[in-house]
Amino acid sequence: MEPSAKADKERFKQKMPTLTRLIFILAILAGLVYAGMVALVTFVHPTQTEMTIRIPSEKLNPKPDTPK
Repeated sequence: MEPSAKADKERFKQKMPTLTRLIFILAILAGLVYAGMVALVTFVHPTQTEMTIRIPSEKLNPKPDTPK
């Protein structure tokens, strides 16, 4: 093998740089989160129900404070 070819082969065997590995892992995680959101939008259908909340009349029409 030529010296330059051997150097290229050694460079190819080296591990991925730390910053590149971090960006790659973050991109994979972002893709998984995006796929999860798409799955939720596609497969989950919310049910609409009517809701009644009783509010006491004291909260709607508070009594005026009496001056001291």
